[in-house]
Amino acid sequence: MLTRQFSSLRWLVLSLVVIAPISQAQDYPEVSQAIQKLIPNAQQIAIAETPVPGVLEVQVDSDIIYLSEDGKFLLQGRLFDLDNRVDLTDLARSAVRRELLSTVSVSEQITFAPADPEHSVIVFTDVDCGYCRKLHEQMDQYNELGIAVHYMMYPRAGIGSPSYDKAVSVWCSADQKTAMTEAKQGAEPASRQCENPVESQYKLGQKIGMTGTPAIVTLDGTLIPGYVPPGALRERLDVLSAIAADTAP
Repeated sequence: MLTRQFSSLRWLVLSLVVIAPISQAQDYPEVSQAIQKLIPNAQQIAIAETPVPGVLEVQVDSDIIYLSEDGKFLLQGRLFDLDNRVDLTDLARSAVRRELLSTVSVSEQITFAPADPEHSVIVFTDVDCGYCRKLHEQMDQYNELGIAVHYMMYPRAGIGSPSYDKAVSVWCSADQKTAMTEAKQGAEPASRQCENPVESQYKLGQKIGMTGTPAIVTLDGTLIPGYVPPGALRERLDVLSAIAADTAP
């Protein structure tokens, strides 16, 4: 099974060669003008060619869409390379996620890590989410397998909800790790307020496409939605590391 996963993921990485480097918007003035007219408040526009003749990939802030080279036709959805079984849209979104997460300091995360981690992941979590609690119950196993877990808050019910208030209380606790563990065991955290990153992390989660929790994001921007058992996660991270080493210059 590991060999099959390696082969599939290796195709994903090697498929990068079919996508041209990101171009400046001025290289495709018709496309740039179409986007600026459609989304006048767009702060970032990055354009790249796709394997499909005449179709361009356009990153608009944190979203990925597709336009014809003349800027007259817009496609919204996922682009798949069927020969290589690669989701090219998710590949592009991984780069966006990696860039957005690079702005977050480890000091703004609640970290559970072994002494010498071999892998690190960011986990968007909700203290009231059932599968988030299941993941946390197995934290010792993740750590024993060499995986460091960096928590970021994503209260699914939104800003101002009871789950949001609990997340703030956990963050503002003197012992954040104990408060996180107790909250995920069902205890009601003592209400606390302080300067905290919960709102910004929730908004960041929305930007990078969170639809539920837990959501695991690797350091290269790969999104692994949902709960993954410790052994299965270690296997997947090993495969990704092997691919990175295999494709390194």
